[in-house]
Amino acid sequence: MTAPAITNNIIELIGNTDLLRINSLSNLTGCEILLKCEQQNPGGSIKDRAALQLVQDAISSGKLKPGMTIVEGTAGNTGIGLALVAKALGYKMLVVMPKGQAVEKEQMISLYDAELRLVNACPFANPDHFYHTAKRLGEANANYWWADQFENTSNSKAHYENTGPEIWQQTQGKIDALVSVAGTAGTIAGNSRYLSEKNKNLQTWLVDPDGSGIYAYLKEGKYASTGNSFTEGIGIMRSVANFRQAKIDKAITLPDQDLVTISRHIRELDGIALGSSSALNVAGALYVAAKMGKGKTIVTFCCDLAERSNAKLYNADFLAQKNITEQGESLASLFARYQAEAESNIVQVGT
Repeated sequence: MTAPAITNNIIELIGNTDLLRINSLSNLTGCEILLKCEQQNPGGSIKDRAALQLVQDAISSGKLKPGMTIVEGTAGNTGIGLALVAKALGYKMLVVMPKGQAVEKEQMISLYDAELRLVNACPFANPDHFYHTAKRLGEANANYWWADQFENTSNSKAHYENTGPEIWQQTQGKIDALVSVAGTAGTIAGNSRYLSEKNKNLQTWLVDPDGSGIYAYLKEGKYASTGNSFTEGIGIMRSVANFRQAKIDKAITLPDQDLVTISRHIRELDGIALGSSSALNVAGALYVAAKMGKGKTIVTFCCDLAERSNAKLYNADFLAQKNITEQGESLASLFARYQAEAESNIVQVGT
């Protein structure tokens, strides 16, 4: 075996992640259910890709100059990715994050020597929302550059130019469905655009947690919250530039109980520890397999390290407060329920 080349900067470790077969689900469904292992990125999440592209494009355009400070509002993972990239390239970093996110995310941001400013969690319409706070800070100081991950389409570009081509190469062009949650929507937008260009028959399924407005928007044309999911950084309650680039065919919503159930089975049967958004992705992939039938290749994402969900997804006391059971139903029962679920619950988008 040839030893890997020596890299010159930690940012060169971002991307080129492995694609892993989830044996328990693949064997149960008769499909190939594959997990893109984005927790392998040096910052521990898929957001490292967007962070690097945002910064590289800002440097190339002259918007980000030496000595400046990068500013971003984030639920955590983009902040970690930007803090890593900023540190590696010699920039300062200011992260604005809502209170109540996983403490592990706060710790990682601090480990990269970034300044962390916590604000009260509040609706987007509130001017003190973390997004608006970061925007104000970025615009008020000429030495600050605001990354604006929701509207800055360098986010989706990272996946169109890198993640999507990796998946196409790793599957040798055999992919029938892409399944993804949406936070800023850069992941689903960039990957769905690239892969649908390569395979016009590709189905891209968006999986939404309770409490997000995307499913409602795609179904009824307006953003409306109908639940209260504990997933962090997933779901959008407004139209953003990255999401408008996505090529989505179908959308579903799944309850938190299902992602807890799938996380326990996958850990027990496959030795794979999933974070909250990753568990939602995998539950979505199982749902898609139930609806598409045997013989399909379905790709989804392990978005980040499972330890970042320890305080909620793997916290028995927290789950009990939410009336969620640790184990839930069997995998076979969950699969059968998805097979039987009414087709009317699937939003046919075809964007």
